Amino acid sequence: MSLHQPTCIWPAGAELGEGPMWHAATRSVYFVDIKGRKVHRCAEDGSERRSWSAPGMPGFIVPASGSSFVCALENGLYRFSEETGEFTTLRSVEADIPGNRFNDGSVDAQGCLWFGSMDNGEEESSGSLYRIDRNGVVATMDSGYVITNGPAMSPDGAILYHTDTLKKEVYAFDVQPDGSLLRKRLFVTIEGSGYPDGMAVDADGHVWIALFGGGRIERYSPQGVRVDIVAFPCSNVTKLAFGGADLRTVFATTAWKGLSPAQRELEPFAGGLFSFRTATPGLTQHIFSIQDFA
Repeated sequence: MSLHQPTCIWPAGAELGEGPMWHAATRSVYFVDIKGRKVHRCAEDGSERRSWSAPGMPGFIVPASGSSFVCALENGLYRFSEETGEFTTLRSVEADIPGNRFNDGSVDAQGCLWFGSMDNGEEESSGSLYRIDRNGVVATMDSGYVITNGPAMSPDGAILYHTDTLKKEVYAFDVQPDGSLLRKRLFVTIEGSGYPDGMAVDADGHVWIALFGGGRIERYSPQGVRVDIVAFPCSNVTKLAFGGADLRTVFATTAWKGLSPAQRELEPFAGGLFSFRTATPGLTQHIFSIQDFA
């Protein structure tokens, strides 16, 4: 793989592929198909493929304590066992908003989980940004979103990036020692085609943003200046994650959601998992500490 030339390593055909996650312990990539209700896993080169059916729409998957995983379905968080394929309830979140689902999540260096909700119909501003700390306390950090995306942390954990997809805006927040957020401000507004979807931050603090409908990933400096573009052979790029032994391999999910039959013929790899190499490594995938959830 050469720098910035994405290759489809698994033509998974995901309707809404999302949430790629590098699992260093098993040298595997995990991702979900939200609309297809699937959890997928493969090796770094796309081989050794496995898939599991989910009892709802999995918004994301993250590694958790006890060598397990956590997925968000429509009504809350579930522990996922790949050995049995079972989903066990951990926390009910937004069970009183049946039109919502969860869309994206990430774990910070303290083992806390940040994740966002959205209106499944993509019309109502019923989405919120949440944080669950190591004691299992769920807190609403921001609200008023139709589609949330991100979230991602700066290398030092001092800045949280979060996206309002339909407004095409990415925000930055100052993260306080207690996990609270201050000074919400605009980080970048996406220009041209596409909507900001999932993102990741590299070791230099640059923010990589996948563009749904834009056929590319854009890389921004910590000052919000676009410094690079990675073009894809399909329109809907949904999220990326750094992995591999040197954290210089990027894994990116895509989707065929919203494409017409004619467009799908022109984009045969839409819904596939892609990878490409980068000069700058990413950040280590942290583990969600859920010992207090049992």
